[in-house]
Formats: sequence, C-alpha cells, structure tokens
Amino acid sequence: MRPRARFPGRAAIQQRVVPLYRAAFFEALAARCTQGLDLFAGVPRGGEEIRPARSLERTRWHVASNVYPLGSSALCLQMGVVDWLRRVEPDVLVVEANPRYLATPAAIAWMHRRGRPVLGWGLGAPPGPGGWWRRRFLRGLDGVMAYSTRGAAQYAAAGVPVERIWVAPNAVEAPAPRPPRRAPLRRRPARLIYVGRLQRRKRVDHLIRACARLAPRPELWIVGGGPDHARLASIAARTFPTAVFTGPVHGSELLRLLDLADLFVLPGTGGLAVQQAMARALPIVAGRGDGSQEDMVTPANGWLVPPDDAAALAGALDEALRSGRRLASMGAASHRLARERFHPRIMVEVFVRALRAVAEA
Repeated sequence: MRPRARFPGRAAIQQRVVPLYRAAFFEALAARCTQGLDLFAGVPRGGEEIRPARSLERTRWHVASNVYPLGSSALCLQMGVVDWLRRVEPDVLVVEANPRYLATPAAIAWMHRRGRPVLGWGLGAPPGPGGWWRRRFLRGLDGVMAYSTRGAAQYAAAGVPVERIWVAPNAVEAPAPRPPRRAPLRRRPARLIYVGRLQRRKRVDHLIRACARLAPRPELWIVGGGPDHARLASIAARTFPTAVFTGPVHGSELLRLLDLADLFVLPGTGGLAVQQAMARALPIVAGRGDGSQEDMVTPANGWLVPPDDAAALAGALDEALRSGRRLASMGAASHRLARERFHPRIMVEVFVRALRAVAEA
C-alpha cells in the first residue's frame, strides 16, 4: 500500500466554533501534518443548538473569544488572532472563506507579510448583496477549498484561479462496513426521516404537508431542534398528527434511527446530514441547496427537487415509496458513493493536497 502523503510543516485553522461532528476531521488532519495542527476557534453561543467539541487530543486548540457586534452570527470578531499566530508560527493558515469574520483580514495580512500562504474553506460565493466585498476578500487568498463542484465554480467566477481551487466534499460519517439490514416494506408503513435544524429555510413544513398527501401514509421522524419547532408542530397537529418530533439526537442513537429508516428527506438547504444518511445506506430525497446535494444525490441513489416546490417534493416521495426493492437498491448506491467519493478520509486527503500545493508555490 502506498504511504499516505503528509503536509511537511505546521498547519493552522481559524474557525468560528468547533462542532463535535468536526472533531474527528481535525484530529485526522493533525495526524497528517508533520509538525501538527493548531486551531483557533470559539464555542457556540447559547441557543445555537450546536453540540460543541469539549477537547481535542492531537490538535492544539486555542479557545478564541468570539464577539458579535450585531448580536447575531452575521458578523463575528475573534479577539487575539494575531497574537495566536505569533505564538504558533504556522507554515500555512486555513480560514473560513467568508468576509463576515472581521479579524480574518488581519490574520491574512500577518501571514502574507511573512511570505506564508493562506487557504480559504467554505460553501461557495453565491451572487447577491455584498458580492464585491466577498470577491475582494477571496482574491486575497492563495487558494480555496470548496465543499462542492458548484461552490468551486462560484469561487472561480469570483476571481480565484481555477488551479488554486480544490473540492473537499463535506463528510463527517465514515460508512458502515456493510449496509444495515432493513425489514421489508410489505407489512409496515415506510419510515421517512429528516435530520437537521428546525429553521424555515429547511422547508420541513413542505415535508409534513407532502406526507399528508401520501397514501398509504408513512411514518415521519423529524430529528432536531430549532426556532421553527412550534410552528412546525402546529402544522403537523393540523395536517399530519402522527409526525414524531424527537428533538436533537446525536451519536449512536442517531445512527440507530437512520438504520431503522427507509428514506432520508432534506427538503431545504443543507448537506451534511445527507452524507450521514448515505453512510448508513439510505436513499435520498433532497432539495437543491448549496451545491453539496447536487454532487451527492444522483438518479442512482435519490431525487433532487426544487427547494420551494412542495408539489415536486410530494411527487418525489410518492415515486420513491412505490417500490421497497428499488429503495433498497438506491440505498446500496448511497453507501457505495459514501465509500468512494464522500468519505471523511477523502476530505482529509484534499486538505493535505491543498496545504502542500500552496506551501510549495
């Protein structure tokens, strides 16, 4: 077996927070850097419902002090980032590719004054208000890693040279060695599962109403919490009262629910939970969102629908539930894609490749 490439130096990453689901990635990346990995990140604010990492073993984590000038995460100022850089002296710095982190330009300038490169990491650069600000920020980076091919195209359109763009698929769940065995659908209702924050942009209300139109009616498990919970519960009480709201579920209990389900549905934006569902061999119905869904969901393993089209969502669900055998085949395709293209190991490989490329340049 060919030895895995390593980054021959000290890498550093600046993040707003460290969610628990990202901890394993940082630890794996730290193991691939010969002088280790330093991390500058704060903790989630109360009410964000982000389950934070508590500690990291390989990664040297400096807990940042996050200040929010507007009272929300729209803008974030991380105090002391330049002092942290002086202490750790990284060879390459990775930052979130988003100008709303107000201390990042100072960090980039500090690195560039010393002839050291800075990589960005993010979803993409969609057109919209503030585009000029984002383009100016991106052009100050030495390269960008995107979660999706659409995100990579947006960075290129914003002026980042294509040879300095890498696609690192957003992955947190290593696929199970074998797809879980699911009971056939012949004598029971299908089980649909949604996992994510309960926010209006997730369009969970469309999912509830679509399930109410199906015959026979499936079971619907809505996993997660958030500010839209009360409204969604009210809609469900009127239209689909058998919907189950589990609240936030993590770890082995979440994997158990995914293994019991027959179909994963994400009607609005997001993408991380899609990868988790694929790793547990679930077929997918997803709304077109930030671009990740378009990479992960193919005709072989699921359906893509417009995010604001409740009728299209209902039609996709109706088609999906017509054949249990087809669902099982599509679940196997999801599992295969998770192994071959959307594995956390591949995300680490792309990071190492990008770190080496900008350092050598």
